[in-house]
Amino acid sequence: MRHEFTEVLNDLIDYFLLADIRALLDFSVQKGLPADLATEFTMTESADRAVEAGALLPIPGVENLPYTVAFVTAPDEPELLAPTSHLVHRGDAYALHVEHGSLELFTWHILGEFTESTVGALLERYRQSERPRIAIENGWYRVDVLAGWLARDDGPEPAFELVLTPAAAKPAPQNTDLGRRYALSATDLTRPSV
Repeated sequence: MRHEFTEVLNDLIDYFLLADIRALLDFSVQKGLPADLATEFTMTESADRAVEAGALLPIPGVENLPYTVAFVTAPDEPELLAPTSHLVHRGDAYALHVEHGSLELFTWHILGEFTESTVGALLERYRQSERPRIAIENGWYRVDVLAGWLARDDGPEPAFELVLTPAAAKPAPQNTDLGRRYALSATDLTRPSV
């Protein structure tokens, strides 16, 4: 299936974050982390531990553009792999664990006050509007992050596709590079797709 969201913004910080946001909250409570996860994640190795636990997938280097974001599961194929699209970045085989039946794409600002009440309020806003969130079975997922330009009638459109593949256990790292930057610019269109 394909769940697509348009006009998704990064709130002027060059990150998107992907997580079962309630599982990330559980992780932060279990580890005794402060409510200001933004500072915690930039000043300590807690973000690395969250990634290793499958509680968070950071997507850095995101330019300030309005994106189409799609969650893609079988049998659908990513549109960024089509010959008419222009794939710029491909990060393969990240691991995420879903514990509360959903995945959310959100921005760094959410981490500044990461508490039960702010997470609850955020999820309520997600339910009331078309924000990048999907219902999905609990368990481990391999996540491939694709970034590039989709072919549209009115011209190329910047996009992220999050390809989710269920896994029986935590996927082994393959081409995972947490330092990869997913920057897109119009000059990408003059270079070959990856």
